Amino acid sequence: MKNQIINEIQRKMLPYLNNEQLLHLKAVLEVSFQGVTIEMGEEQPKAEEQDSAAAFITAKRIEGCSEKTLTYYSKTIAAMLNGVGKSPQQITTDDLRKYLMDYQTRRRSSKVTIDNIRRILSSFFSWLEDEDFIVKSPVRRIHKVKTAKIIKETYTDEALELMRDNCSTVRDLAIIDLLASSGMRVGELVTLNREDINFNERECVVFGKGNKERLVYFDARTKIHLQNYLDERSDSNPALFVTLKEPHERLMIGGVETMLRELGRRLKLNKVHPHKFRRTLATSAIDKGMPIEQVQQLLGHQKIDTTMHYAMVKQQNVKLAHRKFIG
Repeated sequence: MKNQIINEIQRKMLPYLNNEQLLHLKAVLEVSFQGVTIEMGEEQPKAEEQDSAAAFITAKRIEGCSEKTLTYYSKTIAAMLNGVGKSPQQITTDDLRKYLMDYQTRRRSSKVTIDNIRRILSSFFSWLEDEDFIVKSPVRRIHKVKTAKIIKETYTDEALELMRDNCSTVRDLAIIDLLASSGMRVGELVTLNREDINFNERECVVFGKGNKERLVYFDARTKIHLQNYLDERSDSNPALFVTLKEPHERLMIGGVETMLRELGRRLKLNKVHPHKFRRTLATSAIDKGMPIEQVQQLLGHQKIDTTMHYAMVKQQNVKLAHRKFIG
């Protein structure tokens, strides 16, 4: 209880004292409180304690985070606060370590999941520290969780051709071609309208995560198949891709995933899903010598580290490079 009071006094003095002065203040308070017994009454938590999580989500919304991301942040923080049973100002590093350990044990979560939770909590408490809600983030001493690097699968050239040859509709063929040649996210694909496509330049504008606008490009084969699909359409829906059955509504992410999953099952291909096209494009581009910065731009990644996770250089290319430069 004494430590909580000292921390609260330090927090309130943050606007007026520098770090060295705060350390002196803490030392003085610790000496002053020696031998003193403190009892806390049934005081209601302050509004700022109750609303700190909501204020963080509001700040992230202003920064441009998507609603999907904000919902994930909100649920993760709420689960932590409920699990620890303390206000953010009272939570310690040990509280969070115990929470993460219990969470992993109880849910048998992977190390990747635990590290994702750690990153969100780190962002939350760092923001609280910056906004003077707390003196110091308790996540500072909780380091990144080491995870095994798994080389994720990409589509082979044969698998891509098999899918193209076995599409049951012109629409499905156009979807596969657009995903394979542009590397766009499936969420970006389903929000496209007919008017967004520039056939002359073979490009289109998509809105990525955080409503960031960027240009993506497609090849000549995709152009032809897209034009064939649009020419056979009789509906007036502005969406680029619509459902096959009337009233031909905009195709959603689930519809694309289901179509690809069923195609993969029919062809006995392993793990056919939209995101795999994106990873395949990134890997192929880097293998063929495209600078990583350009691949980053193509995929719409804010950080180059994210691009490196997507692109796995083929071992055969490493072997050839070794012979060229070293062997």
